[in-house]
Amino acid sequence: MLDRADLVRLYREYRDHPVLSVYLDVDQHDPAQRRAWKTRLEREASLEGRRVAEAGGDTEAFEAALGHVEAELQDTGFVHGKGWVGFATADALVHHESLPVPMPDLVRWESGIRAAPYVRGLKRLRPIAVIIGDRRRVRLFDLQEGALQEAPSMVADQDVGDLSDVGVRKGGSRSSGVRGETATDHAQRYLEQSAERLWKDAVERLVSMAGDEGFVVVGGTPETVGRLEGMLPDRLRARTETATTLHIDMSAPEVKETVEGMASVLNKRLQGDLVDGVIDQARSGGKGVLGRDATVTALKEMRVDTLLVTRAFLRDDPELADRCVGTALAQDAEVEEVSGPGADRLDAEAGGMGARLRYRIDEAVAAGD
Repeated sequence: MLDRADLVRLYREYRDHPVLSVYLDVDQHDPAQRRAWKTRLEREASLEGRRVAEAGGDTEAFEAALGHVEAELQDTGFVHGKGWVGFATADALVHHESLPVPMPDLVRWESGIRAAPYVRGLKRLRPIAVIIGDRRRVRLFDLQEGALQEAPSMVADQDVGDLSDVGVRKGGSRSSGVRGETATDHAQRYLEQSAERLWKDAVERLVSMAGDEGFVVVGGTPETVGRLEGMLPDRLRARTETATTLHIDMSAPEVKETVEGMASVLNKRLQGDLVDGVIDQARSGGKGVLGRDATVTALKEMRVDTLLVTRAFLRDDPELADRCVGTALAQDAEVEEVSGPGADRLDAEAGGMGARLRYRIDEAVAAGD
C-alpha cells in the first residue's frame, strides 16, 4: 500500500489533471462469484460514462483512461486482497494495487484522484510491535500489512558462575550468628538483575519498532507483563494492549492470529481518544472544531492537523468528503476514518466530521502582534 506520504505526493501531482479513479470490492470467497467484480466494474463505468457525457465532459479522454484500467485487469480472474484501486489518466495507468481492506465499488472521472476511500486502508499501515516474555527469554514481533516478522530472541544471562566461594562470613561480634549472603541468595539476586536487564533492553528495541504511530501488544507471564508495561514511555501507554493469551512458546501463526484480532480494538481505542480530545477542545475553545461548516473553514485556513471523518459521512456525502480529504492531504494533515464508538459520538455530535487544529485564530493573531 501507499503510505500517507506517497498518497499525498500522488494527490498533489495529479490534482490539476483529469483522472479516472477506480475502486473495487474484490473480497470474494465463493469461487462462483470471483469474477463478479467485472460485472460491477462494467456497470459503474457505464454510469460514469453517461454522467461525463451529460455534463459535457471529455468522453474520449474518459474512455482512454478506462481502457488503461481494463487492460490491466483484462486477464485477471481472482484478484488478491480485499479491495483494488487504480488511477488512470488518458495517457497512462499511473497507479494500481490490491488493498488489504474492502473498498466500495466506484468509478469516477474528475480533476485529481479520489483519495477518500483510500484513507480506510491507511490504518493498516500502523505497525504493531509485539513483545512476549518471561524471566529467561523475550520474543519480539512486528506485524504490518498482514505480514508478521519475528526478530531474534533475546535471552537473559543465566550463567551464575562458580558460587562455591559465596559462603557465609562470621560476624565480628560476640554472638555466633551468621551474616552475609548465601550462595542461593546470591544466585537469585543475579538472576533477578539479569531479567531486569533483559526486559530493559527488550523494551528499548520494542519502542524503536513501534515508532511514533505504532501500537504495542504485551504478553507473557503476569510478572513480566507488569514489568514490561511499567518500563514503557508514557507516549506509548495509550497505544498499548495486554494479551494474557500470548505465551512465550506460541508459534508465529498463533501470535499473528491473536494480534490481528486485537488490531481493531487498538484502532478503535486510538480513534475514540482522538474524538474525545477534539470534542473537549472544541467545547472549551481550544484546538478543535466540530461539524461540517467549522471543519471546512479550518481546512480552507490550513489550520487542520488531523481530520476526522466517519464512514457514515463518507457514504452520505462522498463529494464533500473527498474535497475535505483532498484539502487535508494537500496541506499534509493526517486523515482518520473513525469507526466504532468514536464514530457514533462524532456522528451524533458533529455530523460525522471534526478536526484537531494546529493553532487557533487568536493564537495566530497574537503571534502576528
